[in-house]
Amino acid sequence: MVSVLIFLAVLALIGFWLMGMYNGLVTARNFFKNQFAQIDVQLQRRFDLIPNLVETAKAYMSHERETLEAVIAARSAAQSGLAAAKANPGDPQAMAQLAAAQNQLNTGLGRLLAVAEAYPDLKANQNMMQLTEELTSTENKVAFARQAYNDAVTTYNNKREVFPSSLVAGMFGFAPAALLDVDEDKRAEVRAAPKVSF
Repeated sequence: MVSVLIFLAVLALIGFWLMGMYNGLVTARNFFKNQFAQIDVQLQRRFDLIPNLVETAKAYMSHERETLEAVIAARSAAQSGLAAAKANPGDPQAMAQLAAAQNQLNTGLGRLLAVAEAYPDLKANQNMMQLTEELTSTENKVAFARQAYNDAVTTYNNKREVFPSSLVAGMFGFAPAALLDVDEDKRAEVRAAPKVSF
């Protein structure tokens, strides 16, 4: 009788231990998904600023139509990339698509701001100054949100890969999550705050 009770106690301890590992994995997965939601908020703000920036610039840069259209096209592609990533945060393919779209948008915005430097009236425009200041602030918030997301993903991936929780992760289908990273060539350019001078 005592041996049966000891066996049941050991079995219960193992069950609670496995349940704790499972709950830890769920908590880590939910945390990185929440951190991705913070990226979503900042990127949506960025997307909302871009049409205003383009409209303000359009009045001054009528012969720079190609640059303005490239920014709008890159914004649309970035919104599509974000929608795919929101559907499954951490999915390697979705995160790669989002990173590529964001790189394209960063390049377009950089080109727009560089071209805007050649227009003194545009540089002096109060709306343009306010929009570029808000864009710079939003870019910084995106960078912080991306770092927090990447930290949460790293914690989750570490938790799912270490033994013995790797056994629980494998049994219950906890897939690895992908970081949101930028291309090596663009890394310094994207991480640096946009330089705006008026």
